Amino acid sequence: MTGTGTTGSRAVVRRLVETGAFQWTIIAVILVNSAVIGLEVSPRWMASYGDATTTVGWATVGIFVVEISLRLYAYGLGFFRGPWNVFDFLVVLISLVPGGGSYAVFRVLRVLRVLRLLSTVRSMRVVVGALVSTVPGMASIGALLAMLLYIGAVMATQLFGDVDPQHFGSLGTSLLSMFQITTGDDWANVVRPATDVYPWAWAFFILFIVMATYIVLNLFIAVAVEALDRETAESREELAEEIGEEIDESSAAILAALEELKVQVASLEARLPPRPIS
Repeated sequence: MTGTGTTGSRAVVRRLVETGAFQWTIIAVILVNSAVIGLEVSPRWMASYGDATTTVGWATVGIFVVEISLRLYAYGLGFFRGPWNVFDFLVVLISLVPGGGSYAVFRVLRVLRVLRLLSTVRSMRVVVGALVSTVPGMASIGALLAMLLYIGAVMATQLFGDVDPQHFGSLGTSLLSMFQITTGDDWANVVRPATDVYPWAWAFFILFIVMATYIVLNLFIAVAVEALDRETAESREELAEEIGEEIDESSAAILAALEELKVQVASLEARLPPRPIS
């Protein structure tokens, strides 16, 4: 009987923590806590409203503890099977560590509470999941970009090192200059000393920009977009499965209620006196 009661109460708590109202409430608390973390680094603000700000901060931490406790009770040890759940648990755990003395470093880590929005908002989880899944593809494209930067830096050092030693005097400065050209950060002023002496140098730099910026960097975007589309599709499938499971549970509950009703009706009919035969 106790096990059945516990299972029933866990089901009730699970339905509570999965409701939209509960999740939006936690999002609001996270936003308030994020604002408090920002205000706590302002000496002027803390001098005037320090006590109130600290009280609000600890109140939000208390709400986080209650939330994590409810989710632990609802899901049991299965709570730790989800990586986002583990992340939430660790962030809240860090929040409980005192910020003074030898634990002062944990005071800085409290800012990680802002990242709880990533685990709470589904769309943000999709974006993070897409970024993580792009790592292998990004590594290959990054290696290609590194090779282009290296080749361009070696050629620029040999061609323009004597006329513009500030930007191309050594391999190190050339690498930095070519990376600056790739990002488009004031690249015209970087190449102008070389092009003033060698007018044809524009062809070299324009070709490098086309290859490094408009081709390679766009490959980064393509990989990210593809991963985001894939992650979005998977998220929709998971959402559909969750809705399907909820529908199945509701249908099973309705069927069980109907079966119980049938039993009760049959019991009532058995108690009724037999009808007279006319």
